Amino acid sequence: MSETALIDSIIPRADIVKRAARIGAEVRNIKLSGDFPDQTIAAINSVLLEHKVIFFRDQGHLDDAEQERFARRLGKLAPHPTMAVTNGTASILELDSARGGSRADFWHTDLTFVDAYAKIAVLRGVVIPPFGGDTIWSNTAAAYLDLAPPLQRLADELWAIHSNAYDYAAMGHASEADKKHFDEVYTRTIFETEHPAVRVHPETGERTLVLGDLVQRFVGIPKHDSQRLFDLFQAHITRPENTVRWNWKEGDVAIWDNRATQHYAVNDYGDQHRVVRRATIDGEVPVSVDGRCSVTRIKNTKQPKVA
Repeated sequence: MSETALIDSIIPRADIVKRAARIGAEVRNIKLSGDFPDQTIAAINSVLLEHKVIFFRDQGHLDDAEQERFARRLGKLAPHPTMAVTNGTASILELDSARGGSRADFWHTDLTFVDAYAKIAVLRGVVIPPFGGDTIWSNTAAAYLDLAPPLQRLADELWAIHSNAYDYAAMGHASEADKKHFDEVYTRTIFETEHPAVRVHPETGERTLVLGDLVQRFVGIPKHDSQRLFDLFQAHITRPENTVRWNWKEGDVAIWDNRATQHYAVNDYGDQHRVVRRATIDGEVPVSVDGRCSVTRIKNTKQPKVA
């Protein structure tokens, strides 16, 4: 049975429209709800595993509580390790362009600075500017398959150190408010975790690249050479052919498999206001192709500065 037939048999009038050949699909004529029966949730999860990121227009009926209630049907909710959630919810994180540190315009997989990072994210558009502010996703399983066999074998053997203490201040656009928010909130607790560069997806069995701009270096490889290797593999992940771009409207919802994607929030909307709210679902500790598990090496809370 095709995906469209599968979901249509469970959700009448729903329609799946591919957005790009390798990643992304829009699911139309469906209103997301925490009251969905189990078979509907299973159908949505099946479509997500196939397309890596799925989009839903016209979900203005959702508020924070209902977004969280729906997200909970996909698994155990996982609050952000360092940032506060919105009032009245257990896990909804608000990303507001008016506050420092909320423009995630770099390629990343969410929360890879911890070991069991989120497996799924549910993002809702709340305030969307009239132009700009798109998000781009890439398929890290397709990127792995693009590698020549010798490069696949090299990637299979590599391990990388991920940390939330990356050089945010070096980004040319970072304002003083951004830098202050990053130092006092996002990196209040420093995490450093060792992940395989290639993990085996626990549901599909695919091999996916685990990289992005939270990578500090490869284990056992000098920084200079690490950067060259990182650039090589990351360039495959971000090839246009491996990506899909979503033009947000208020009330849209995007759901992505965080184990098989990276994403980039395009910072092209100037001083306009943009607010999105995200719920994340607890993930599994990644397993490498040879069966080893990721491990957190450092978790260290900064001491407050004395005036």
